[in-house]
This record gives sequence, C-alpha cells and structure tokens, in this order.
Amino acid sequence: MFNRRKFIKASALSAGLLAIDKTSMADAIPEKPTKAKNFPIVISTWDFGIAANADAWKVLSKGGRALDAVEQGVWVPEADEKNQSVGYGGLPDRDGKVTLDACIMDENGDCGAVLALEHIKHPISVARKVMEKTPHVMLAGDGALQFALEQGFKKENLLTPESEKAWKEWLKTAKYEPVMNIENKLYDKAAPQKLPGNQYNHDTIGMLAIDVKGNISGACTTSGMAYKLHGRIGDSPIIGAGLYIDNEIGGATSTGVGEEVVRNVGSFLVVELMRQGYSPEAACKEAVMRIIKKKPETAKNIQVGFLAINKKGEYGAYAIQQGFSYAVCNAEKQDLLINGKSYY
Repeated sequence: MFNRRKFIKASALSAGLLAIDKTSMADAIPEKPTKAKNFPIVISTWDFGIAANADAWKVLSKGGRALDAVEQGVWVPEADEKNQSVGYGGLPDRDGKVTLDACIMDENGDCGAVLALEHIKHPISVARKVMEKTPHVMLAGDGALQFALEQGFKKENLLTPESEKAWKEWLKTAKYEPVMNIENKLYDKAAPQKLPGNQYNHDTIGMLAIDVKGNISGACTTSGMAYKLHGRIGDSPIIGAGLYIDNEIGGATSTGVGEEVVRNVGSFLVVELMRQGYSPEAACKEAVMRIIKKKPETAKNIQVGFLAINKKGEYGAYAIQQGFSYAVCNAEKQDLLINGKSYY
C-alpha cells in the first residue's frame, strides 16, 4: 500500500506524463482550417479603377509585390488621353500647362512623390524613382522634371487637342482667381450630371493593394484640379493626406478637393482610426465627418471621398457627396464596382 508521501509523488508523476502526452498530441493534431485569406486584393477609386485594377492584378495574381502592382495599375489612367483628370490628356491649369502630382508608398514605410511635374506621362514611376534613388521624399517642378529626364524618362507634350479646346473655351469667361472647385462650373448648365462627385467629374486615382505575402502598398496620381492656379498642389502627392500605408494596420487614399484633405491629414487619420479598431468604412466616415464639422457650409458644395483597406483585406469607403464609386479586384471577381456611401 502507498503511504501519503508515495501517493502524492506518484500522482505528480502521472500528471506530468499526462501533460507531456497532451502536448505531444496537440503538436500532432493539425489546427482547424482558418478562413480563406482576403488577399491578394487591389482596390482603387472611381469607375476607371476597374481597368487599372486589371493591370495591377496581372502582378498580384502571379505572386508579385503590391508595390509593383499599384505602379503598373495606375499607369492605365495616367496614359489614357480620354481621362481628363489623371495624367496624359488631363485638363491644364489656368496658364494652359498640364502639371502632374503623384506619390507611392510601400510596406516598409518608404515613399516618394513628385509635385507639379510637367512633360512626363507616368509621374507615379518618377515618384518611385525618388523613393528608391534619392534620400528625399518629394521633388517638385523643374527639379522633378530634371530628375525624371536624368532617369531616362521621355519628355512629351501632355496637352491633348481635346483638353486644349476645353481650356480655351473656359478662357472665354474665366476669371483668374482661386475659386474652389471652379472646374465644375463647366457643367452647371450644359451637363448638370457632371457636377461634383458624379461619374463624369472626378479627379485622382488612388490605389491600394495587398499581395500574397500580406504586404500593403499604395499609389495616388492626378493632373489636379482643372484650371487651378499654376503651381497649386492638392492632397494627391502628400504622404498622409492623399495616401498613407502602415503595414501593421492598413492603407488609405483620398479623392476630391485636396485642400480639405490636407487640412485634416485625411489618409493618415483614416489609418489611425483603423488602428483604434474602426472598420475601414467607419474610419472613412469619421474622416469625412471631421471635414463637415469644421466647414459645414463649404462641405455642401464640394466632394471628398476616402477609400481604405485593413490588414485583413477588409475594405470600405465614404464620401461627402453621392456619386463616389470604387473598384475591387480579387480572386473571386476582377471587375467589381461599388457605390460608396455618403453623407449627402
């Protein structure tokens, strides 16, 4: 018979063996299947994002890097002469000059941007060169052009006959003054469907992608507000305003009247809200509400929209006005277009 001491010792030994056995069993039993990944995935602003996403998907579907995908994706609207709000064929400033802004950001937090760049069809690629080939984040104007030419980019005339014709028509009644969103006046009577936020009147493509490794990158590129003062810069090339990526949390981009996005550091705000637990859509809505609360009367007549994606591949958007749409491309569907929610 066991005495009390022997019994305790034997019980302890048995418990230890049982614990070891359970550990071994746990190692041997495979984990329960987890929910399928929501990536690779690419999302972008506006209806022309569908074609842009398709080219980005060519990279992502082959296991490529998100950074390469967003660069290749936004090349599409940058080169589309029919798109008068991004790149080649974009409506010029008040002096008739097409000036382009773009930025790009990768999963490491590295970023590059060009501001008021002329004569180069793909500013997003120049922005990437700034990121990879210089110690800087931003290059502007003549300096950005000089750098682009040194990097082998071709100098081109970006003002197409169609955009030049529209500019000359605008000049007939134009006043050289910084009236906010004045490009929309073009359509007030002749084509009211082209007012702020509608399908024909949008600027900027912002694109966010997550690759097969779960890394996030983003790009944003535009020809800016039509008939702007020469040298005007909006939010698109400004890291934290038009675009922001935090690979631990997610990414965000914006579209619309850039001045209001800059004042609220919009895309950074969206990402930080997601860090606090907001869903992508809720984060975008809160960023929009900040703008409305600060300038309620101004907000009634402008458009600003935010688009975001989190680390899980969940996405969402929100805008001030109706009409903001965004495109989604993943393994299930490559041409999804979603109408974003709005305040008005």
